[in-house]
Amino acid sequence: MAKELIKRFKTISRVSPKHTSIIKLPTFIFLALLGQFCIPLENKFIYLPIHAEERQSFSKQSFVVEALSRSGQAVVTLETQRRVLSKGTSGLPPGLIIDPYLERFFGLQGMGTPRSRIERGQGSGVIFTTEGFVLTNAHVVEKTDRLMIGMSDGRVVPGRVIGQDSLTDLAVIQLEGSGPWPTAPLGDSDKLSVGDWAIAVGNPFGLENTVTLGIISNLNRNVAQLGISGKRINLIQTDAAINPGNSGGPLLNANGEVIGINTLVRSGPGAGLGFAIPINRAQEIAKQLIEKGQASHPMIGVSLSSIPNETQQNLKNENTGAMIRYVIPGGPADLGGLEVGDIIIAAGKKETNNPSDVIQAINQNGSNKPIIFTILRSKREIKLPITPIEINNIGNF
Repeated sequence: MAKELIKRFKTISRVSPKHTSIIKLPTFIFLALLGQFCIPLENKFIYLPIHAEERQSFSKQSFVVEALSRSGQAVVTLETQRRVLSKGTSGLPPGLIIDPYLERFFGLQGMGTPRSRIERGQGSGVIFTTEGFVLTNAHVVEKTDRLMIGMSDGRVVPGRVIGQDSLTDLAVIQLEGSGPWPTAPLGDSDKLSVGDWAIAVGNPFGLENTVTLGIISNLNRNVAQLGISGKRINLIQTDAAINPGNSGGPLLNANGEVIGINTLVRSGPGAGLGFAIPINRAQEIAKQLIEKGQASHPMIGVSLSSIPNETQQNLKNENTGAMIRYVIPGGPADLGGLEVGDIIIAAGKKETNNPSDVIQAINQNGSNKPIIFTILRSKREIKLPITPIEINNIGNF
């Protein structure tokens, strides 16, 4: 049987030190394992060694190395300092000592004087323009009194906050000093797919230039799904490890392009849920912060959700869109005639397949300019003009 098997393969020119002839094996069984290969022939084994020159032909570098070579130098460390005031205490229940004469009698004067301390923090960022503008998280630089930026080449330069937006948790910093500054290429977060490679870069726990690898786990995660209120952004979900200190660092694709800004991680049972702000949205906010010092957030005053399956089955032509779950009384949507249960299928000239599409259309339209919403109500198609306003003005209605 062994002789018949050997006849089926061509002999190769190399001669093994242990055998007078070696067969060339088909690709599907020629697998390297610990530097040698084992073939069973008539209950005996022939070992074919893989020589040193063959081992060198295998690449020792992953695609991550090349990706980091494009963006790694633009990742920076943010060292922040802020002065925090803490109210002094007398050690007694609040309000018990209220008479100044009693305070002097018990020797408690001055114990309620506020005290200050320096609070230090750390985060990450990425340089995205040759002018030295850095993208990071707003919560990293919030109320910062002093900001120092650590470069990948060892330099430490001061920085100043150009603008920050708490609703999207984004901030822009400018490096002070002369360049040139290394920059990271920006990708297109609208072209991401679930399963794409994701590389998180940052400085967790003060450990510089830490790299973790994962995939895009999901897209368009609403922060409300995470139990976070007061934010207005949809996030990229990844299983690439994001730890404290990674905040503000870049999420890269396999080509080394920035596709997101790392912002938070969900810990506890089932940990491994990291989230990043899509770079396309981050660019929009960054441009506004650089030009105006603040970001615009138009809104119409509704809460949206995807269409429930039972409702979807009753719709004709398999319409998709976003269902209105709540309407703020007196807001633009309420004044414009939108109602709970309406399904928004188009905003302006663009069809809307989900709540994210509606929010994007409102953002692109801007404030104080009407936009035509096409809705389904009781299977009837209705068009209503609504004028978005700035989110800060919603309380004036």
